[in-house]
Amino acid sequence: MKAVHFDSPGPPNVLKIIETKIPEPKDNEILIKVKCAGVNRPDLIQREGSYPAPPGHSKILGLEVSGIVAKIGKKVKNFKKNQKIAALVDGGGYAEFCVANQKQTFLIPKNISFNEAASIPECFFTAWSNLVDRGELKKNQKVLIHGGTSGIGLASIQILKLFNSTIFTTVGNSTKEKFCKELGVKKVINYKKKDFFEEIKKFDTDGLDLILDIVGGDYVMKNINLLKKEGKLINIAFQNGSKIELNLMKVMLKRLTITGSTLRIRDSAFKGEILGKLKKKVFPSFENGSIKCYIDSVFRLDQVIQAHKRLYEGSHIGKVILNV
Repeated sequence: MKAVHFDSPGPPNVLKIIETKIPEPKDNEILIKVKCAGVNRPDLIQREGSYPAPPGHSKILGLEVSGIVAKIGKKVKNFKKNQKIAALVDGGGYAEFCVANQKQTFLIPKNISFNEAASIPECFFTAWSNLVDRGELKKNQKVLIHGGTSGIGLASIQILKLFNSTIFTTVGNSTKEKFCKELGVKKVINYKKKDFFEEIKKFDTDGLDLILDIVGGDYVMKNINLLKKEGKLINIAFQNGSKIELNLMKVMLKRLTITGSTLRIRDSAFKGEILGKLKKKVFPSFENGSIKCYIDSVFRLDQVIQAHKRLYEGSHIGKVILNV
């Protein structure tokens, strides 16, 4: 089979297509003939050499795929050959075939294409796990999402709408600002033109209930200062750095919770629990069109270098997809 490979870490140009063996599914795994794979920032960081695959995971890039069931393991009960499926995978997505644990695999919801299905696992699993489970999201809360037009940002915004949240978000240009406003975000701040802290403080003096941050760095103290008493700050990435100077007095006085998580290293049981909640609470909204999978661009597998460069540009709205 064809797969994306790199001999040593580096810029996008280190990526190349190689021929390698088709993986063999274990008893609880499914072999997927891959149609599409989502491109995510963890793929870029792994390629750069800063986020190696955990032990037991495929070293091939790609954490989410859609495709067709090609073969099933002996203990797989709920899937059969030729079904249309998507999965959160433990690496291996940038290839013609990929294995997935059955607990992390689902039938593609009605009215969803292969391209769209490949955009669901990484972003919606991450958004639900952090906002609803870890953040204990409740109805009618005020929530700030940094990076509103990223895959996780758009998944988060749409999940928040299910909870009637008052949504705030940051974006990097006027096109993204308009897009988020049309999506129903209460306050959208172009961080390249205005300070999000000052803008939210002017708009809402009572404070926010929950903040989901992918930036880190100097955003952390601003986030802390924006939260109301008992508020929660959840970090899922640190694009501006994870080492900061922090005044914990504010955390103590406001009884804040600062937490974070990474999905990749969690076991299949944990990921399966998230999938069960998504099937019940979110998948019906996919099928009736009230929640959408926003695709920015689609590249062929042999255009993987351009796909990675597209993410670096920072102008994408929604997911970048590899069409295998």
